[in-house]
Amino acid sequence: MDRQTFAAWVLVLPFVLLFLAFTAGPVLGSLGMSFTDMRQRDLRTPFAVNGVGFDNYVKALSDETFRKAAFNTAYFVILGVPLTLVVALAAAVLLDRGVKRFQSLFKVGYYLPVVTSIVAIAVIWRFVLAPDSGLVNTVLGWFGIDGPNWLASKTLAMPSLIAMAVWRNFGSAMIIFLAGLQGIPQTVEEAGQIDGASSWQRFRYLILPLLRPTVLFTSVTTGIGYLQFFEEPLVMTQGGPLNSTLSVSMYTYQQFGFGNYGLATSMAYILFVVIAVVTFIQFRLLREK
Repeated sequence: MDRQTFAAWVLVLPFVLLFLAFTAGPVLGSLGMSFTDMRQRDLRTPFAVNGVGFDNYVKALSDETFRKAAFNTAYFVILGVPLTLVVALAAAVLLDRGVKRFQSLFKVGYYLPVVTSIVAIAVIWRFVLAPDSGLVNTVLGWFGIDGPNWLASKTLAMPSLIAMAVWRNFGSAMIIFLAGLQGIPQTVEEAGQIDGASSWQRFRYLILPLLRPTVLFTSVTTGIGYLQFFEEPLVMTQGGPLNSTLSVSMYTYQQFGFGNYGLATSMAYILFVVIAVVTFIQFRLLREK
């Protein structure tokens, strides 16, 4: 090993040690734990647990509550991700083409919820959607409409969480879309205009295809975040009513709280596999052709 290579290894050694101790080690340990019957009582004797093979995975997949949580998570992702991207793209186009004055102010305003604590936002939205004194039902009352109990309804609780998630997260995707739009040469749109294409045709057939890498990045990052949604139901609904907003991450967290460590880690790795599959599908569908 020459001196330059040795110096490089010395420089990266702190990161490698920290990565092995706090990332790779716990990940491999939790993977092994998912194949055991480890419970809270086994913490003092972690090497005395019994291997159970894939029993935890079979138990998780056959658990009716886990399947309900998986359905809720899919519902949240299938509606939430497209809505977030559409709202973000619309806001980016508006800022890039329509709003010229105070553009920085709008950027900060749209992005501010992203950097605000999700717990604080969830608490505020819980008050906004309160049945008696909430802002939404108060406004509806001005028009003689008796607003529902949004977070206590099996049909309205999840759409309420989706609306909050879209409002909070579209600012991040908007900034990325805006950077993508500003990176497209103006001559592309001018050429389409010369050929007689309308504004929608220029956007649909010229601008949108050039945004494919940006759409891929935002859809992947937003999808991964939404598949792991946890704080929203924990703070706003506690998974209710009747588990209608219970997510996979929240149910996994509950199993850890119950001391079912082997079962909980198997649920976490099932979610990991789902995230990997969904990400692979997104890359296949949205990659550049």
